Amino acid sequence: MSGPPSILVIDDEPHTRTLLQVTLGQHGYHCLHAATGREGIALTLDREPNVVLLDLGLPDLDGVEVTRLIRDRSSVPIIVISARGQESEKIAALDSGANDYVTKPFLEGELFARIRVALRSAHPDETVAPTGTTTIGDLSFDFDFRRVVVAGEQVHLTPIEYRLLGVLVRSAGRVLTHQQILRQVWGPAHAAETNYLRVYMKKLRYKIEREPAKPKYLVNEPGVGYRFRVPT
Repeated sequence: MSGPPSILVIDDEPHTRTLLQVTLGQHGYHCLHAATGREGIALTLDREPNVVLLDLGLPDLDGVEVTRLIRDRSSVPIIVISARGQESEKIAALDSGANDYVTKPFLEGELFARIRVALRSAHPDETVAPTGTTTIGDLSFDFDFRRVVVAGEQVHLTPIEYRLLGVLVRSAGRVLTHQQILRQVWGPAHAAETNYLRVYMKKLRYKIEREPAKPKYLVNEPGVGYRFRVPT
């Protein structure tokens, strides 16, 4: 990327837009902003920002619809920022193509950590790649040789555990809903079988986490899904 990364804020609240514009500028980002969904979509396609911060409660279009319309035409990372706390709305936004969500009021440090993850996922370096070996923290996932190493020791995984971990590693830093994971690991017919997921996540944590009860990598997003957390 040449120049500072650009962040598009789509939010109808003037105070929020101003606050984010100042804060983003202080962190070295170039800020664009839009007050409506249609304006935000147009700016996304015209200016091609590096990350979109999207409020769900817009005056003209619902944020989930804005997410869907942007995702139909762009792969830009979308982070939903919303006061809506209902799990169903978070899941709908993620299923529509959002990469992440932050609930208002948010902590500044958390928001910028999510932005950094989104930027890395859009512009991966040699250590985070869809093929070959992905190394995150002390965990290495070898996609070519189907090998997982944690803290220098190879970990034996069953085929389902391997697929499950692979799906999460490929989307490292991003929230995946239960249904997204189930469809990719078990197939569309099992998209409602969340009990499968709970059982295998517990097994996987015991194999790759030093403290399974306080996971470093395999983080639960209550009622929504799971995230493979990238250590800062």
